[in-house]
Amino acid sequence: MEAEIAAWLVSAEAQPWLERAAAEPDPESLAAAGRWRRDLPGERAAAVLAQTSLRRAAVRKLGERALSLYLTREGFEQATRTDVARWRAEQYVARGATEVWDLGCGLGLDALALADAGISVTAVERDPVTATLAAANLAGRATVLTADVAEIAVPAGAAVFLDPARRTARGRSWDVADLSPSWDVVRRAAEGRVACAKLGPGVPYSLLPDDAETLWVSDHGDLVEAAVWTGPSTSPRRAALLLPGGHELDGGRPEVPVAPIRSWLYEADPAVIRAGAVPAVAALLDATGIASGVAYLTADRLVETPYATAFEVLERLPYREKDLRAWVKARQIGTLEIKKRGLDVDPAVLRKRLAPKGPHAATLVLTPSPEGAVALVVRRV
Repeated sequence: MEAEIAAWLVSAEAQPWLERAAAEPDPESLAAAGRWRRDLPGERAAAVLAQTSLRRAAVRKLGERALSLYLTREGFEQATRTDVARWRAEQYVARGATEVWDLGCGLGLDALALADAGISVTAVERDPVTATLAAANLAGRATVLTADVAEIAVPAGAAVFLDPARRTARGRSWDVADLSPSWDVVRRAAEGRVACAKLGPGVPYSLLPDDAETLWVSDHGDLVEAAVWTGPSTSPRRAALLLPGGHELDGGRPEVPVAPIRSWLYEADPAVIRAGAVPAVAALLDATGIASGVAYLTADRLVETPYATAFEVLERLPYREKDLRAWVKARQIGTLEIKKRGLDVDPAVLRKRLAPKGPHAATLVLTPSPEGAVALVVRRV
């Protein structure tokens, strides 16, 4: 989007057009584009219709508020989910922050959550177009600066939030060398103050500071980020945080002992796995592992827990494709879910080879075990 179009899009002149576009059943259709270009210049018509599509797509991630936000495709995809942004803002309040500088604010959605929590916010964004949209989203509730984060001097006493971009010309990147601003800039900006850096959940453990509190955040079962907190009063730890419930579990316990598979199978939440907190879940469930390095647990009884999904073990089959195909055919399984850990198998490819057909559904778990590789027929609880 060009700067001129962005400035027009957030202006009062564009508001009636955005309201009209909200009634379009399919704003991305050729028919809609043709109608709109009769009334508006092409670039403006395209911007309004694209905004309408983005807002509708963003509701699932950002809630109803998305219908009034100014978005870009890349900014929306990288935006923090609403529950996570709210949790982070509450953390800043709990850590005594009254002023936060959002360094690399993107569309300003984290800054908006901070403002909602009563915090004074200065939002910094290098890209002029994105800064224009962020300022419109914040609507005077924060100061928005168009500047390079590396050149900003944050006042003493202010906290900082950093969400380094993880995209390159090739698309999303999980390589820390591709962070923008760089990891060195992030560390310098956070030094000596309350700070949080939002990183990808696959961030290498070796990159994490020894004095940091790192929380792997799961939202409704989706692992979304690693939040790295530093500051004078931070206690070093690595833990899982599960939202929206707010459940936390520390990692760092000894490895889980391995034992034969029992009546119940548990699969730990992905945040629990990344935080190294599977042993803590095992202690809560009185469970054991089924193979070294595999995040499945097994127990004799069902225990309700937010930290893992429970499955009842119904059958145990040998992990041989011929036997599995015969089982699928005999049971008339048409809908087949295949889960796996610790084995070199592509579930989608295997499902196709097993040729499921019929009225019934089933879930198979493929995993190593003390008796060798097995296929477990399970029922999700």
